[in-house]
Amino acid sequence: MSASLLRRGLELLEAPGRGEAPPGLQRERDGPGAAGGARRRKAAPQAGRNKATVKGRVVKSAIEEYHKKKPVNHLTANLKYMLKGRFVANKAITEQVLAQNRGRKSKDQPPKKEAKKKPEGTVFTEEDFRKFEREYFGRP
Repeated sequence: MSASLLRRGLELLEAPGRGEAPPGLQRERDGPGAAGGARRRKAAPQAGRNKATVKGRVVKSAIEEYHKKKPVNHLTANLKYMLKGRFVANKAITEQVLAQNRGRKSKDQPPKKEAKKKPEGTVFTEEDFRKFEREYFGRP
């Protein structure tokens, strides 16, 4: 038997006051867009699936990519590592290594350190000044 014959038979056996089936259960096969409805039901969107991607490929977040490529500051870890060791190189050796790594250009050379000049003191003492006063001004 076909489905249409079954439906007609059920309609005949229904109670007289009941009428047609509720609209949610009723299907229209002969109306326009019947094939479109079947297509829509078949291609219902699945949650979490993006058809624009290649199979097996995960969509990456732009924020995660930014955080991955963001430069990391290793200063604190390097300082802890360097300060952990107790060996301190000799200052003369350190200066020699730095001199070898410097270029020959004037911009690569460190500024020359000028020796601090000591303030010039007087050559004369207080006694010499008193002696000069006595001779020049004639005071005893």
